[in-house]
Amino acid sequence: MAENDWKSRLGVVFSTNPDFKYETEEESPQQQTLPPQKQKLRVFIEKKNRGGKQVTVIAGFIGTEEDLQALGRMLKTKCGTGGSVKEGEIIIQGDMREKTVTILEQSGYNVKRGN
Repeated sequence: MAENDWKSRLGVVFSTNPDFKYETEEESPQQQTLPPQKQKLRVFIEKKNRGGKQVTVIAGFIGTEEDLQALGRMLKTKCGTGGSVKEGEIIIQGDMREKTVTILEQSGYNVKRGN
């Protein structure tokens, strides 16, 4: 099936050599999640492009997407608010800097509080 996947080959000029094998880019190995003691997270407030509403952003997580989703779910549950995980950042609705810093420090993360 992968040999006939023409969508991955769009925009490629083909060779007339009958022995030519098309090489696709292999997926890079998954990045391992660092232990909480080695993580350096930043917690800050953001208001731009949000209609004037404040959100708490947690950035700097190094690890797999599943672990980031799990951390975001835990923070949303303990803060009692909504939020999401996008582009490697956890977004919590409202000004929850103090609460998230406390929760993350109790979980063993190195946290730096911004603005």
